[in-house]
Amino acid sequence: MRLVIARCSVDYTGRLTAHLPLATRLLVHKADGSLLVHSDGGSYKPLNWMSPPCRLEVQQPDEDAASIGVIEQWRVTHTKTGDALLVHLHEILHDSAHELGVDPGLVKDGVEADLQRLLAGQVELIGDGLSLVRREFPTAIGPVDLLLRDPAGGTIAVEVKRRGDIDGVEQLTRYLELLGRDPHLAPVRGVFAAQEIKPQAKVLATDRGIRCVTLDYDDMKGTASGAPRLF
Repeated sequence: MRLVIARCSVDYTGRLTAHLPLATRLLVHKADGSLLVHSDGGSYKPLNWMSPPCRLEVQQPDEDAASIGVIEQWRVTHTKTGDALLVHLHEILHDSAHELGVDPGLVKDGVEADLQRLLAGQVELIGDGLSLVRREFPTAIGPVDLLLRDPAGGTIAVEVKRRGDIDGVEQLTRYLELLGRDPHLAPVRGVFAAQEIKPQAKVLATDRGIRCVTLDYDDMKGTASGAPRLF
């Protein structure tokens, strides 16, 4: 990866045209050929960019460009569309290249699979005396996250989400309808469990007889204290 901080102007031509006036910016040229133009604001989003497949050509400025202070030109051309990003460099303040190697990718913590795994080992958060039947219990329209048994022999279907919304309640409702047809499982109750549940989802769940449980992920991991809140 090459990192260049330079006073530059940028022009994009192709299906659309765009112009960035002369200013100091960060140019990121990656090993895949892409070029990203960043300012010191705007968070992570570049001001302009060219995605691969593309190629970079470093050119000497023509007489007109040189007369206004351009010392070098970068032309990045998309190999399929022909769109081009032309960077006019007036002053290079920093130029470095770094070999980053193969990135292992983002490892997410607190995703639904983590919540499901932790809750499967802590079913007491749903209710006393419950036992786990199975994770990912299959139905004709997809697996229920957790299937539990209560001491009286009833069944509880638990849908686990990071953020619970109306779609999640609808999903659990469909599972409950199917599971309730099985005499070996009936009666089946539903629990909608999430780190955060939207008010509209709580209203819909309550109307359909589904209990909502708000999960404290840090507490479930043992890194914080506090009990889940039931609604």
